[in-house]
Amino acid sequence: MVDLSGHSVEERQFEPEHISQRNARYGVIFFTIYLILYAIFVLLNTFWPKAMDAVPFAGINLSIIYGFGLIVMALVLALVYSWLCRGVNRTAENPNNLPLKAAGKDGAA
Repeated sequence: MVDLSGHSVEERQFEPEHISQRNARYGVIFFTIYLILYAIFVLLNTFWPKAMDAVPFAGINLSIIYGFGLIVMALVLALVYSWLCRGVNRTAENPNNLPLKAAGKDGAA
C-alpha cells in the first residue's frame, strides 16, 4: 500500500514520542490563541455590537476588519505551526527527514 507521500507504509518512519508530544503542545497553544481571539470577536458582536459598527478607516467597519484579521491569523498560525513542527533532521544530507540512525551517515536509507 502506498500513502500520498509516495512511500510504502512499511518504509514510513514515525516521529519519536517526544517530538509528537511537542507538536501536540504547539497545536494546543495555537488553538488556544485562536480560540481566545475568536471568543473576543463573538463577545464583541454579541454584547457590544455598536463597537463593531465603528469605522476606523477606509469606510470599512471593525467587524469586517476583525473578521479578515481572524482569517489571516489562522493562516499565520498554520504557517508558524508548520515551521515549528518541521523535522529537525531535515538537512541537505538527510532530505527525507529520516531519523539519523536510520538514515546513516550519508543520509541514504
